Amino acid sequence: MSWTPTREAFDQYMLPNYSPQKVIPVRGEGSRLWDQEGREYIDFAGGIAVNGLGHCHPVLMEALKAQSEKVWHLSNVYTNEPALKLARTLVEKTFADKVFLCSSGLEANEAALKLARRYAHDTVGEQKHRIVSFRQSFHGRSFFTVSVGGQPKYSQGFGPVPGGIEHGTYNDLESARELINDDTCAVIVEPMQGEGGVTPGTPEFLEGLRKLCDDHKALLIFDEVQCGVGRSGHLYAYMHYGITPDILTSAKALGGGFPMGAMMTTDEIARVFVVGTHGSTYGGNPLGSAVALAAVETISSPEVLKGVEARSQRFREHLQKLNEKYDCFSDIRGMGLLLGAEFNDSFGERGREVLAAATEEGLMMLVAGPNVLRFAPSLVIELEVIDEGMACLDRALARVMANG
Repeated sequence: MSWTPTREAFDQYMLPNYSPQKVIPVRGEGSRLWDQEGREYIDFAGGIAVNGLGHCHPVLMEALKAQSEKVWHLSNVYTNEPALKLARTLVEKTFADKVFLCSSGLEANEAALKLARRYAHDTVGEQKHRIVSFRQSFHGRSFFTVSVGGQPKYSQGFGPVPGGIEHGTYNDLESARELINDDTCAVIVEPMQGEGGVTPGTPEFLEGLRKLCDDHKALLIFDEVQCGVGRSGHLYAYMHYGITPDILTSAKALGGGFPMGAMMTTDEIARVFVVGTHGSTYGGNPLGSAVALAAVETISSPEVLKGVEARSQRFREHLQKLNEKYDCFSDIRGMGLLLGAEFNDSFGERGREVLAAATEEGLMMLVAGPNVLRFAPSLVIELEVIDEGMACLDRALARVMANG
């Protein structure tokens, strides 16, 4: 007996920790999606910066199909060829010497934070365990990573948070300087905060963190889960700034839609993760690694990376025109194809209202807090599709303003 899932089925069968939109997409191609009724949508969300090459990209499809006929899963009792090829490629294309593969950004950040504490423990002592993070940051939903993240609403109500974690103010170097000392084992920072409002780090702030970490022999961790893998116009955002971290975390677009994460570091730091210190059941899964390798090789090509800036400029031009028309934004910011448009005081915290109206107009997009529209589309979205999607957003804004 056939059964067609509905939005109401979510409320019946799923835990209520999400509140999805009414439509259920069932098919995607490029930067377009279709729902159960066959209605078409333009995708400016990219699965929250995950679908870096859009939906059903032929290169990723071929990689998945080819590997699916070989081996799907082995566990880390054995290694496998796709995982080794992916690790080698990431090493060749970044500062890193060693790679830990996992299934998500949460796992990548958990591994990075554990590695930093283990390195400090083994090289200095137990007292060097403090972690400095920043308010409005987001590093995952495990209890450790959500506590390191700088948004208390995500950790409240789950009991005492782990100790040794302090939060400074993002883009405020003096705030960081007050917290970082010789007992600090690591500073973790997003080169561009995503969930926290799509706010890029200033060069002075990130350079200052690098120097403070060097002065106090602390490790600098760049969380590039959302802003990495081509989204800045570079393979990783640290390349844009010219600031090299000690540890880098990656996920989201790394797998092009297949769950995949990675933590990358140097030989010196990696050596403390001896056999048995950390692991991941699905880390380095052959299917995921094969797709991720195809994604990295495609996204890191000069034509894709160079094309990010042109697409970013097209988004910015449209947002400026919408602001001239509706006087709704106080700031348009971001880097590459991770952009944020913050509503001004007169428009207020109406992000989710705009998101719902945009869906009605045939556009799928994101917010970053109640007053910031977030754009994280495919890195290869066609310019004419950007134009179509922005026409949808125009109608959505008009609809919301008409409602008062």
